[in-house]
Amino acid sequence: MKKNKVISCILAAAMVIGMAGCGSTSSSSAAGSAASGSDSAATSTAEVKASSASAAGSSASSADSDVQYIKDKGTLTVGITDFAPMDYKEDGSDEWIGFDADLAKKVAEDLGVDCEFVEINWDNKILELDNKSIDVVWNGMTLTDEVTGSMNCTDPYLRNAQTVILPSDKVDQYKDVDSMKDLNFAVESGSAGEQAAKDNGLTSTAMSSQADALMEVEAGTSDAAIIDLLMAGAMVGEGTSYPDLTTSVELSSEEYGIGCRKGSDLTDYINEEMSKFYKDGSIQELAKKYGVQDALIKQ
Repeated sequence: MKKNKVISCILAAAMVIGMAGCGSTSSSSAAGSAASGSDSAATSTAEVKASSASAAGSSASSADSDVQYIKDKGTLTVGITDFAPMDYKEDGSDEWIGFDADLAKKVAEDLGVDCEFVEINWDNKILELDNKSIDVVWNGMTLTDEVTGSMNCTDPYLRNAQTVILPSDKVDQYKDVDSMKDLNFAVESGSAGEQAAKDNGLTSTAMSSQADALMEVEAGTSDAAIIDLLMAGAMVGEGTSYPDLTTSVELSSEEYGIGCRKGSDLTDYINEEMSKFYKDGSIQELAKKYGVQDALIKQ
């Protein structure tokens, strides 16, 4: 009897051990499944992250392209001032025309977007560009050290000079810079004309535009003005808006370029477009239309 009890106990213990073993195997299997699930979840998360990173990279690449940015928004926004014959409006018209305005329209057309012109304070042109208030500065812009250091600039396309504007009946009194030291000059704020006044030790008063500088001389509130020679050709002398004003001494020579944001791919695009316009003769036609053919830099 005792022997049978011992055998029964041994059998019971074996069954318990066996069940424990099964439980242990089941637990291991469950743990393995959990681990497998965890690995699968981790892989899935990694794939999502990789996909997100790829999308972000693609988005960043697109964001880095000014050309694509302009195409996406459907508008080339051009920063200008009222500056004949480059950018101006004819009396009674709301349309901007001019040598630069017409070229900008041609580039916008090739981009497949509208061309919008925004009058800016010339002193703030770099800030306007960096803030993306405008996409390009295209307004007879002199390639100064400040400009080329703050923007991506195109190849120069026009030659220009800064010239003194005087009343026709006084021009014979002022043959050189030394004779003009006592005069007060009206200049556009932030312009090459303002810099020319400083470089030559001339007293100047800053105006918001070159057109305003001419008005000052016409009104007699300034003795003279310093403006771009290209503008002078269209604005002063017989048959112009200021027939009683004339050009005098040239203070400096310079070249015009078009300004884009630092690192912008729009610069190369415009250079390619300008080369195309030279080859098909359209830029020469526009230069003749607006009277700047002698200033056009040959390619």
